[in-house]
Amino acid sequence: MAKAKQLSLEQILRCGVNQTTAAAILPQIERWLTSSSAAECWQHLSREILSPKYPFPLHELLYQITFSDWDASQGIPPAWFPSDKQIQATNIAALMNQLKVSSYQELHAWSAQNRAEFWDITIQRLGIHFRQNYTAIVDLSRGVEFPQWLVSARFNIAESCFQAPKDDPAIVFQSEDGSLSTFTYGQLHALTNRIANGLIDCGFRPGDAIAIDMPMTVESVAIYLGIVKAGCVVVSIADSFAADQIATRLRISRAKAIFTQDYIRRGGKQLPLYTKVIEAKAPTAIVLSCNSSLSIQLRPSDLSWNDFLSSSDRFDAFSAAPSAYTNILFSSGTTGEPKAIPWTQTTPIKCAVDGHLHHDIHPGDVVAWPTNLGWMMGPWLIYASLINRATIALYYGTPTERGFGQFVQDARVNMLGVVPSLVSIWKTTACMEGLDWSAIKAFSSTGECSNHQDMLFLMSLAGYKPIVEYCGGTEIGGGYITGTLVQPCAPSTFTTPALGLDIVILDEEYHPADQGEVFIIPPSIGLSTELLNKDHHQVYFANIPDIPIFSIPLRRHGDQMERLPNGYYRARGRIDDTMNLGGIKVSSVEIEQVLNTVEGIAETAAIAVSPTEGGASQLVIYAVVAPGAQMDKEALKTSLQKAISQHLNPLFKIHDLVLVDALPRTASNKVMRRVLRDRFI
Repeated sequence: MAKAKQLSLEQILRCGVNQTTAAAILPQIERWLTSSSAAECWQHLSREILSPKYPFPLHELLYQITFSDWDASQGIPPAWFPSDKQIQATNIAALMNQLKVSSYQELHAWSAQNRAEFWDITIQRLGIHFRQNYTAIVDLSRGVEFPQWLVSARFNIAESCFQAPKDDPAIVFQSEDGSLSTFTYGQLHALTNRIANGLIDCGFRPGDAIAIDMPMTVESVAIYLGIVKAGCVVVSIADSFAADQIATRLRISRAKAIFTQDYIRRGGKQLPLYTKVIEAKAPTAIVLSCNSSLSIQLRPSDLSWNDFLSSSDRFDAFSAAPSAYTNILFSSGTTGEPKAIPWTQTTPIKCAVDGHLHHDIHPGDVVAWPTNLGWMMGPWLIYASLINRATIALYYGTPTERGFGQFVQDARVNMLGVVPSLVSIWKTTACMEGLDWSAIKAFSSTGECSNHQDMLFLMSLAGYKPIVEYCGGTEIGGGYITGTLVQPCAPSTFTTPALGLDIVILDEEYHPADQGEVFIIPPSIGLSTELLNKDHHQVYFANIPDIPIFSIPLRRHGDQMERLPNGYYRARGRIDDTMNLGGIKVSSVEIEQVLNTVEGIAETAAIAVSPTEGGASQLVIYAVVAPGAQMDKEALKTSLQKAISQHLNPLFKIHDLVLVDALPRTASNKVMRRVLRDRFI
């Protein structure tokens, strides 16, 4: 046995394991370390010894010892290997059998080379409901920038969300201090229809934009589907946004009404929401009450939930063209105003296919993802779960505390989605110790770059289940690079471009490379074709030189990616001046516009930096103080944080403030944020 793989009793004891247990498991561990390859050894250790009852430092120690001879150039060693039985149970295996392909690599290559056939087959697998079927899957006569999907079809995508038996659970939910409750598909359908009827009764018509500024609840899911079913367009607004940001989104979308709540219950507190909507000068509001004992005075133009809701629970869905808008979502670019991205009726198909294939969601599965309708993962969760005839799991409290973990246990969650910073909190606070997450068959992680230590910890909470790393965007309707349940899982590592599309990595001179900027090779269902307030071509296709080996234009996304020697991928952050903070994309300019109004500030530059060990981005502010301003660094940092909380989002936390005499600029006077990122240590 190599010296690097020796293990002592003292090492196990230092991990927090008691003497008796350590003495009992040491011979078992040594047997596998000395008699197996690293991959075989880890499979035995993770399946037979390393239960969640053991302290995580023991998991980490054994992982490090097992793979001590691992070639680091290959990336992170896998921590989960699928068995043949597990592979054969997946939706991907069923598709491979249907197509008679023998490997996942062959399946992906086929899906990228035969895109029309891929989307045709997956639409059939999902049973998407059409009032009038398509005559062609795609028309590319206008080029790959403007594909016309599902030619001549008429349908309403919300109808495909109600194909499960009416008595099956559509949503399981729980408040912070409540018990587990269930809402069936029949109940959800009836409430959705009452909302759609209520919209028509109030005079709204197909195409009208209706905003939702609410937490993720049974009612908000039904409101979302009711708006879509009525042929109207959802305007997604996160409930954490300040009044200024609410007003911006209402203005850009030209929303005619908004659904909201009086308060939000979170962390034992009552957080006002309706007052922010009023401050944003919102149009007609339909207001739900989260506490019947609290009464609020509504504006004369507003309606209470009970006054709005129709008594009729039957509604004939409005049938529309595939290109009809269903949702307007927002994602920050490099300018101060967020991009307004319309989702069409076809975008949810991308959500559902990614859920079906990459996340392996089956009918009856329970899917949880702490999220919000203001972020694309809120609508994604609705479509990926319901179109696949699964159950959405919603916890009304904060996911950073043990109550959420108890909910995951009691709801028997099968697929749990996370933002990496959330996992970091669980690891630091040890709040999920002792819970039974054995029902989980897969995790998924998105919104931020993850680090392998935190992701290994996450896997350990459920007795080592795979993590589907998932990277994409609002303008994609899902992921462009991700993972599967048919490939070994290496923590914090992507295993494949998404099925149905392909990618290429280019260096600074636009040559194919193993590290650089990643570009999407279009077309694909889900990819946006227009923006409401910006030039779509300019944002995604302009200034990319023709590359001889590609016969079609490439689509920019703005991520840096590294392709590892084993064919897996590692995220390297953004190349532009946008950042992901707590899973929410925001531009440097948006933050700077707010901070530059703070008294005592001459100018600022906002950057995102990644910890040396990898993981979620941290917000760093470089500030030039106005001449004569008298304020110490901590007081100034407090003032800047207050401004961000009041005018942007309280979830955006300043990690560090750096005071400088001047900001580095180009000859054309643009701030060189990349220089600041390189300078920050």
